[in-house]
Amino acid sequence: MTAFQAVVSTLRGLPRGVLSLIYPPTCSGCGCATADPGALCPACWSGLRLIEEPVCQRYGTPFALDLGVGPLLSPRAIADPPAFERARAVALYDGVARSLIHRFKYEDRLDLAGVMARMMVASGRALVADAECLVPVPLHRGRLWRRRFNQAALLGRVIATQADLDFAPAALIRIRATRPQVGLSRAARAENLSGAFRVPATEAPRIQGRRVLLIDDVTTTGATGNAAARALRRGGARAVDLLTFALVGDVAG
Repeated sequence: MTAFQAVVSTLRGLPRGVLSLIYPPTCSGCGCATADPGALCPACWSGLRLIEEPVCQRYGTPFALDLGVGPLLSPRAIADPPAFERARAVALYDGVARSLIHRFKYEDRLDLAGVMARMMVASGRALVADAECLVPVPLHRGRLWRRRFNQAALLGRVIATQADLDFAPAALIRIRATRPQVGLSRAARAENLSGAFRVPATEAPRIQGRRVLLIDDVTTTGATGNAAARALRRGGARAVDLLTFALVGDVAG
């Protein structure tokens, strides 16, 4: 056993209270002191714009007003139905939500996967309950090599463990490197991702005839979720739902 392994083993054996003295818990959003590890401080919690009903039943976009009983669809969902059945997200992509995702993806705060995944399970409980298999949106191997991890796969693994779902991280692969989506229009994003995903023949039995829960960190226009869902359905999935941590946008029209 190396010296490092010995230290890790010793720390794991210490009571939680002792560990808190050595490494005081901090807010996942801003880094200030908190009572519990992985918690948000009151300021960050109040700054998180959580998405609540009523929402568009297809895209998950919140409505400003409750328009009545029954399934609600936004004008976009009626005019341009997505390939996925339902999409849900924890919060709108601004302020605290943007900060959490940025720290997770670009500052190597991989510990935030647990915090974010727990919130995703709560916000997407109906999707999680109906799911038979969980698949993360994949990165192209070049981008995965540069980043060293796939944030969607990290979130998906935690969600699958919490919900006791079959986790199939290799059921969908990105076969074409696409240019960054930032700054592209909705139509350009869809064109950029056309044909970018595929279900390998060896993995097809994992999703055949099953309702798949697709996991990603952010939904912007829905182009990535659409392209991935189409590939999963071509590969044999019965239906696909999309669950992300954040949603870019405001309210449904």
